[in-house]
Amino acid sequence: MAKRLPKKVVKTADVSQRLRKALSKRSKDDLIAVLEELAKEDRNILRRLEAHFELEAPPTELVAATRRAIADATDFDERDANYNFDYDHAAYDEVKRNLVRLVTLKQLRPAMELALELMSAGSRQVEMSDEGLMTEEIEECLLVVVKALAKCDLPSDEKLAWCAAMTKRDRVGFICDDEIQTLRNRVDAARQ
Repeated sequence: MAKRLPKKVVKTADVSQRLRKALSKRSKDDLIAVLEELAKEDRNILRRLEAHFELEAPPTELVAATRRAIADATDFDERDANYNFDYDHAAYDEVKRNLVRLVTLKQLRPAMELALELMSAGSRQVEMSDEGLMTEEIEECLLVVVKALAKCDLPSDEKLAWCAAMTKRDRVGFICDDEIQTLRNRVDAARQ
């Protein structure tokens, strides 16, 4: 049976105009309170506000926020295995942004640990998906740490152990494999 179309289409007002009008009548403190409440209730809103306002956080908070973002980014429903399931692009953006911040703050060891966690969870997500569409985003995050390790003065043994751990945690065997091998080769060559 065909759907009936309404005879007259009623044009609705633009919601953003009504929202702007209502917000302009509120006090600054009221707007701040609403934004804080929304951010507490919804991590996506919190991520957007953090990115927009470039909020600074101490390393311990960055590590905790990155762990939450890794969990959000790599989460998927087991029933969707072997399909191109949706995943949280904004969470991957937050992971990358936070890894950059940690490297900038000279917090490379926590960044290395988070990269290992991302490799484990991210490669599992790639393994469970049909085409591994999130692979590029995972690699962009991990390359932040790989490039920082190439330039840093951490002991060679520590860098090599991290490379070995990354390779071991890669369930699909191709995430950042060339870049990790290049790092391994550079570290080996510098030791000789």
